[in-house]
Amino acid sequence: MPERPAPLVRVDRISKHFGEGETRVDALREVSLEIRPREVVALVGPSGSGKTTLLNVIGCILDASSGSLDLDGERVIEEGRWSRGDLRKLRLDKIGFIFQFHNLLPFLDATDNVAIVLQLAGADSTMARKRALELLDYLEVGHRSASMPAKLSGGEAQRVAIARALANNPRIILADEPTAALDSKRAGIVMDLLRRLANEQNAAIIAVTHDDKIFDRFDRIFFLRDGRLDSAAEPE
Repeated sequence: MPERPAPLVRVDRISKHFGEGETRVDALREVSLEIRPREVVALVGPSGSGKTTLLNVIGCILDASSGSLDLDGERVIEEGRWSRGDLRKLRLDKIGFIFQFHNLLPFLDATDNVAIVLQLAGADSTMARKRALELLDYLEVGHRSASMPAKLSGGEAQRVAIARALANNPRIILADEPTAALDSKRAGIVMDLLRRLANEQNAAIIAVTHDDKIFDRFDRIFFLRDGRLDSAAEPE
């Protein structure tokens, strides 16, 4: 029997609170989970359950109050403290972000919206545009490479946003309501793309979602309630 791959994301007893005393809010309470390469998982729960807070901790946007976090074999948070200084480089190297709204820069065409991420990481403009065009072709939106965001359909804009998230070959892709602004058909296309990316790039994908029409597309669903991991299940 083949050995299971090591987790790409390991959350160990992570807690996060905001404020102190009577104003303290416990957004996460000792949450632990592991996500392995090629897994596509969902974080599900009512508003205020801690889903987005957990995604932001995993994405190294928020710190933790306690607990530990490992990303791709590297300890990033140790007992509530950052154990790595250059978080910007960590995010560029290891993490891709996809949001509900594509957040494309309106003054750049599709190619440059993707290429700018590579340029921020130090690539020259020629190589950055070449990589951007390859990604847009891979996501079957290459024919829109010269289009401005205002001229793209919702599904096309989301594909450009996914290409941008993939620019630096991240092993961990975090998606916050990636299909909420799409109809059922386009939502299914986006989820099929994410599945393909997970398999072909040996990546882990974590999505916060309320979109029950895509629940059957996940390997596992983690249910959160009041900041705690309530349960985890495989979709039927």
